[in-house]
Amino acid sequence: MHNLVIDIGNTNSKIAVLEDRTIVHTQAFKQLDPEVLMDLIEKYQVTCATISSVGPELEEVIALLKNNTVYIPFSTAVNTGIKNYYQTLATLGLDRWAKIIAANHYYKGKNCFIIDAGTCITYDLLNAQSEYFGGSISLGIDMRFQALNHYTGRLPLVTWDREAGTVPDGTDTTTAIQNGVLQGVINEVEGFIAQQNNKNNDLTVLITGGNAAFLLKQLKNSIFAPQIIHDPYLVIKGLNEVIAFEYVQKN
Repeated sequence: MHNLVIDIGNTNSKIAVLEDRTIVHTQAFKQLDPEVLMDLIEKYQVTCATISSVGPELEEVIALLKNNTVYIPFSTAVNTGIKNYYQTLATLGLDRWAKIIAANHYYKGKNCFIIDAGTCITYDLLNAQSEYFGGSISLGIDMRFQALNHYTGRLPLVTWDREAGTVPDGTDTTTAIQNGVLQGVINEVEGFIAQQNNKNNDLTVLITGGNAAFLLKQLKNSIFAPQIIHDPYLVIKGLNEVIAFEYVQKN
């Protein structure tokens, strides 16, 4: 059985086709193309589909999925065995919840600290007892560069090289901004990891999101001991688990 999952984020939309739990196709788009979705549905003879969106869901896309697949609606009401103590489920991001669901399946019985370094940086803990109490939401790297430019009179809008993997010394205004933003993010991430590592035994850190590779390079030289895993498909895996759980329940 092939499943189609769609993750609509703040910056990009990601789609994937999975055969059971094996990812056989992935694509990223600035904007979803219904024709591409239809081609994938036909090519892989997709049975089930679901969607996660940080904003209002696309009616056209949902209608296409309903007409051509077994559409599985996804919300924070869907629960695959997690004790969810988050107090405002209506405002819990679906992408955050999908990552918790994925961690609960793939790393069950472990204290999982999930860091998503995307448009925002989110931090969430799922403990070894499958309990979720929430986490933290912080500014993403690009958002910090934009804020410095927007809220000051003379500071320029500075970009950065994700592939460089190093933090420049602040020898001029541009590199001073780069150093402040990037080193600030690194210090923040290391601080959150240290805090959770002190509270939880055998902590497993899962890093995902568009800027995860950069952070992973910095954390390799860190003094912290927990296991750190880069899993770029955490949301996709969580959505696939939603399909597996809901499809079995209905059949």
